[in-house]
Amino acid sequence: MNYKTLDSTKTYFITGAAGFVGYFLSKKLLDQGCHVIGIDNLNDYYDINLKHTRLENLEVYEKFTFIQEDISNKEKLFSIFEEYKPNVVVNLAAQAGVRYSIENPDVYIQSNVIGFYNVLEACRHYPVDHLVYASSSSVYGSNKKVPFEETDFVDNPVSLYASTKKSNELMAHTYSHLYKIPSTGLRFFTVYGPMGRPDMAYFGFADKHFAGEPIKIFNNGDFENDLYRDFTYIDDIVEGIERLISVPPADSTPHRVFNIGNNNPEKLMTFITTLEKCLSHALGEEISFNKVYEPIKPGDVPATFASTERLQEAVDFKPKTSIEEGLQKFADWYVTYYSIKK
Repeated sequence: MNYKTLDSTKTYFITGAAGFVGYFLSKKLLDQGCHVIGIDNLNDYYDINLKHTRLENLEVYEKFTFIQEDISNKEKLFSIFEEYKPNVVVNLAAQAGVRYSIENPDVYIQSNVIGFYNVLEACRHYPVDHLVYASSSSVYGSNKKVPFEETDFVDNPVSLYASTKKSNELMAHTYSHLYKIPSTGLRFFTVYGPMGRPDMAYFGFADKHFAGEPIKIFNNGDFENDLYRDFTYIDDIVEGIERLISVPPADSTPHRVFNIGNNNPEKLMTFITTLEKCLSHALGEEISFNKVYEPIKPGDVPATFASTERLQEAVDFKPKTSIEEGLQKFADWYVTYYSIKK
């Protein structure tokens, strides 16, 4: 085990700081006395009010500096590196969503490819101790072998979003090799929790139910061959990132990739019935969704399942939060944040 505590004398630059993972990571670092520079373009892909709520929670910290800007603005990004000289960069800014990448591909190229290229260029010209960046379990495509291991062949992505994340890994590998930038890519597996992304299924199910609308389940109504997802609670994701930040790769292998997943996939229907129970508990009355079953969407994969052995070997950590515990925390937050009454 190489895990050690974070160095609070360093400056941490977090892109996508008003996003779901970016917010919780920023808060964790700030709680440990670290200096955090956060950047976010505050786009309206989902409810902007949620992003502002996250930022308000961060702006109470003296050591937090927020800059509203887009990482695709190379000149501005370079000026931030010039001024703040970050020691560690965590790139979480990206256009998220598999299905949305089919409808609006331009924004994925702009943010996920051009934006990430700009981050790499900035790390090249203003050397950093460690670059950590978000990849995705979607790079595994429709791989049949489970659990997914970091050494698996990942050249068959089934969505543009997945293609951009695979591109990020290739770009980071090249820049690490050429310019000796210590880099770590993180393949996240279906992150969920309080203050999460409203475009994610569990959040959308709650929204639909309380709006009096049916929820759409894209599994053909086939419970025998249901979709499986390795749902990973936000606190586990953040702890994995935090531990890896302080253990940059060795000079001999300056680029590496880790899965961060729960290593315990659940059927989509099990996840949905658990969410119903958790919302019922939060409200003190029985909740039952009106369900409509539809065909699997293009770009969706049948299963995600993370091998976490490499993560455990590196920093002695494996995500451990059950969906019962994680969804209850989401449900409790949801009914409070949106003032849901019985």
